[in-house]
Amino acid sequence: MSNRRSALLCTVLLGAAVLAAAVPAWAQEPPAPPGNPPAPVAWSSLTLEQQKLLGNFSGQWDSLPPARQQALAHGTERWLGMSGAQRDQARDRFERFRSLPPEQRHDLRSRWQRFQSLPPEQQANVRENFHRFQQLPPERRQLLRQQWRNASPGERQQMIERARAPHEKAPPHPAAAPPGHPHH
Repeated sequence: MSNRRSALLCTVLLGAAVLAAAVPAWAQEPPAPPGNPPAPVAWSSLTLEQQKLLGNFSGQWDSLPPARQQALAHGTERWLGMSGAQRDQARDRFERFRSLPPEQRHDLRSRWQRFQSLPPEQQANVRENFHRFQQLPPERRQLLRQQWRNASPGERQQMIERARAPHEKAPPHPAAAPPGHPHH
Protein backbone atom coordinates (compact mmCIF):
# COMPACT_ATOMS: atom_id res chain seq x y z
CA MET A 1 0.00 0.00 0.00
CA SER A 2 1.38 3.42 -0.87
CA ASN A 3 2.33 5.85 1.88
CA ARG A 4 -0.41 8.24 0.79
CA ARG A 5 -3.04 5.52 0.96
CA SER A 6 -1.77 4.30 4.33
CA ALA A 7 -1.88 7.83 5.64
CA LEU A 8 -5.40 8.33 4.35
CA LEU A 9 -6.50 5.01 5.81
CA CYS A 10 -5.16 5.78 9.24
CA THR A 11 -6.61 9.26 9.39
CA VAL A 12 -9.93 8.12 8.01
CA LEU A 13 -10.25 5.25 10.45
CA LEU A 14 -9.51 7.53 13.37
CA GLY A 15 -11.98 10.05 12.02
CA ALA A 16 -14.63 7.40 11.45
CA ALA A 17 -14.30 6.14 14.99
CA VAL A 18 -14.38 9.64 16.39
CA LEU A 19 -17.37 10.76 14.35
CA ALA A 20 -19.26 7.51 14.94
CA ALA A 21 -18.87 8.11 18.64
CA ALA A 22 -19.59 11.82 18.50
CA VAL A 23 -23.28 11.92 19.31
CA PRO A 24 -23.33 9.37 22.14
CA ALA A 25 -19.98 10.38 23.57
CA TRP A 26 -20.91 14.03 23.57
CA ALA A 27 -24.23 13.25 25.20
CA GLN A 28 -22.55 11.16 27.89
CA GLU A 29 -19.39 13.12 28.67
CA PRO A 30 -18.96 16.69 27.52
CA PRO A 31 -15.39 17.72 26.65
CA ALA A 32 -13.33 19.34 29.37
CA PRO A 33 -13.67 23.12 29.47
CA PRO A 34 -10.77 25.09 27.95
CA GLY A 35 -10.05 27.25 31.01
CA ASN A 36 -12.96 28.92 32.72
CA PRO A 37 -15.53 26.76 34.45
CA PRO A 38 -18.75 26.50 32.43
CA ALA A 39 -21.63 28.74 33.38
CA PRO A 40 -24.90 27.16 34.50
CA VAL A 41 -27.83 27.21 32.08
CA ALA A 42 -31.09 28.40 33.59
CA TRP A 43 -34.07 26.14 32.90
CA SER A 44 -36.10 29.25 32.08
CA SER A 45 -33.58 30.22 29.36
CA LEU A 46 -34.42 27.08 27.37
CA THR A 47 -37.06 27.25 24.65
CA LEU A 48 -40.33 25.40 25.19
CA GLU A 49 -39.18 22.79 22.65
CA GLN A 50 -35.93 22.26 24.57
CA GLN A 51 -37.78 21.99 27.87
CA LYS A 52 -40.11 19.40 26.34
CA LEU A 53 -37.16 17.32 25.10
CA LEU A 54 -35.42 17.63 28.47
CA GLY A 55 -38.58 17.08 30.52
CA ASN A 56 -37.02 14.21 32.48
CA PHE A 57 -34.43 16.67 33.83
CA SER A 58 -36.82 19.45 34.85
CA GLY A 59 -36.92 18.57 38.55
CA GLN A 60 -33.17 18.03 38.85
CA TRP A 61 -31.89 20.59 36.33
CA ASP A 62 -30.38 22.91 38.93
CA SER A 63 -28.44 20.02 40.52
CA LEU A 64 -26.78 19.03 37.22
CA PRO A 65 -23.19 20.19 36.70
CA PRO A 66 -23.06 23.29 34.48
CA ALA A 67 -21.06 21.41 31.82
CA ARG A 68 -23.82 18.79 31.64
CA GLN A 69 -26.48 21.51 31.40
CA GLN A 70 -24.60 23.13 28.53
CA ALA A 71 -24.14 19.81 26.76
CA LEU A 72 -27.83 18.97 27.08
CA ALA A 73 -28.93 22.43 25.95
CA HIS A 74 -26.58 22.29 22.95
CA GLY A 75 -27.78 18.78 22.14
CA THR A 76 -31.40 19.85 22.06
CA GLU A 77 -30.49 22.74 19.76
CA ARG A 78 -28.78 20.30 17.42
CA TRP A 79 -31.68 17.83 17.65
CA LEU A 80 -34.27 20.47 16.88
CA GLY A 81 -32.24 21.54 13.84
CA MET A 82 -32.16 18.01 12.37
CA SER A 83 -34.43 16.60 9.69
CA GLY A 84 -36.46 13.47 10.43
CA ALA A 85 -33.94 11.33 8.54
CA GLN A 86 -31.04 12.82 10.51
CA ARG A 87 -32.87 12.10 13.77
CA ASP A 88 -33.45 8.50 12.72
CA GLN A 89 -29.78 8.15 11.85
CA ALA A 90 -28.77 9.65 15.22
CA ARG A 91 -31.10 7.24 17.06
CA ASP A 92 -29.62 4.28 15.16
CA ARG A 93 -26.06 5.37 15.97
CA PHE A 94 -26.91 5.88 19.62
CA GLU A 95 -28.49 2.42 19.84
CA ARG A 96 -25.41 0.88 18.22
CA PHE A 97 -23.25 2.76 20.72
CA ARG A 98 -25.36 1.56 23.66
CA SER A 99 -25.11 -2.02 22.43
CA LEU A 100 -21.29 -1.94 22.61
CA PRO A 101 -19.48 -3.44 25.58
CA PRO A 102 -18.54 -0.84 28.24
CA GLU A 103 -14.83 -0.95 27.36
CA GLN A 104 -15.57 -0.13 23.72
CA ARG A 105 -17.85 2.74 24.74
CA HIS A 106 -15.09 4.05 27.01
CA ASP A 107 -12.56 3.77 24.16
CA LEU A 108 -14.84 5.70 21.81
CA ARG A 109 -15.42 8.41 24.42
CA SER A 110 -11.64 8.70 24.87
CA ARG A 111 -11.16 9.03 21.12
CA TRP A 112 -13.84 11.70 20.99
CA GLN A 113 -12.14 13.64 23.77
CA ARG A 114 -8.79 13.35 21.97
CA PHE A 115 -10.46 14.65 18.81
CA GLN A 116 -11.95 17.55 20.76
CA SER A 117 -8.50 18.42 22.09
CA LEU A 118 -7.04 18.73 18.56
CA PRO A 119 -6.50 22.19 17.11
CA PRO A 120 -9.32 23.22 14.74
CA GLU A 121 -7.21 22.69 11.60
CA GLN A 122 -6.42 19.10 12.64
CA GLN A 123 -10.10 18.48 13.40
CA ALA A 124 -10.89 19.78 9.93
CA ASN A 125 -8.31 17.38 8.43
CA VAL A 126 -9.87 14.45 10.25
CA ARG A 127 -13.34 15.44 9.05
CA GLU A 128 -12.11 15.92 5.49
CA ASN A 129 -10.43 12.52 5.46
CA PHE A 130 -13.52 10.91 6.95
CA HIS A 131 -15.67 12.40 4.18
CA ARG A 132 -13.15 11.22 1.56
CA PHE A 133 -13.29 7.73 3.07
CA GLN A 134 -17.10 7.79 2.92
CA GLN A 135 -16.90 8.58 -0.81
CA LEU A 136 -14.88 5.44 -1.54
CA PRO A 137 -16.70 2.41 -2.93
CA PRO A 138 -17.90 0.07 -0.14
CA GLU A 139 -15.48 -2.67 -1.25
CA ARG A 140 -12.53 -0.30 -0.96
CA ARG A 141 -13.61 0.87 2.50
CA GLN A 142 -13.94 -2.74 3.60
CA LEU A 143 -10.45 -3.55 2.28
CA LEU A 144 -8.92 -0.56 4.07
CA ARG A 145 -10.68 -1.47 7.33
CA GLN A 146 -9.40 -5.03 7.04
CA GLN A 147 -5.84 -3.85 6.42
CA TRP A 148 -6.05 -1.68 9.55
CA ARG A 149 -7.42 -4.56 11.63
CA ASN A 150 -4.66 -6.89 10.42
CA ALA A 151 -1.86 -4.39 11.10
CA SER A 152 0.32 -4.88 14.15
CA PRO A 153 0.54 -2.05 16.70
CA GLY A 154 3.89 -1.05 15.20
CA GLU A 155 2.44 -0.99 11.68
CA ARG A 156 -0.51 1.05 12.91
CA GLN A 157 1.87 3.54 14.52
CA GLN A 158 3.74 3.83 11.21
CA MET A 159 0.41 4.44 9.44
CA ILE A 160 -0.42 7.17 11.95
CA GLU A 161 2.97 8.81 11.46
CA ARG A 162 2.61 8.65 7.68
CA ALA A 163 -0.88 10.11 7.99
CA ARG A 164 0.47 13.08 9.92
CA ALA A 165 3.43 13.66 7.59
CA PRO A 166 1.50 15.03 4.57
CA HIS A 167 -0.05 17.73 6.76
CA GLU A 168 3.38 18.83 7.96
CA LYS A 169 4.94 19.10 4.49
CA ALA A 170 4.29 21.39 1.56
CA PRO A 171 1.51 20.24 -0.77
CA PRO A 172 2.65 17.80 -3.47
CA HIS A 173 3.43 18.97 -6.97
CA PRO A 174 0.33 18.69 -9.20
CA ALA A 175 1.99 15.92 -11.22
CA ALA A 176 2.06 13.86 -8.00
CA ALA A 177 -1.69 14.08 -7.43
CA PRO A 178 -3.33 10.66 -7.06
CA PRO A 179 -5.50 9.36 -9.87
CA GLY A 180 -9.01 10.78 -9.83
CA HIS A 181 -7.97 14.07 -8.25
CA PRO A 182 -7.99 17.10 -10.52
CA HIS A 183 -4.76 18.93 -11.23
CA HIS A 184 -4.83 22.63 -10.42
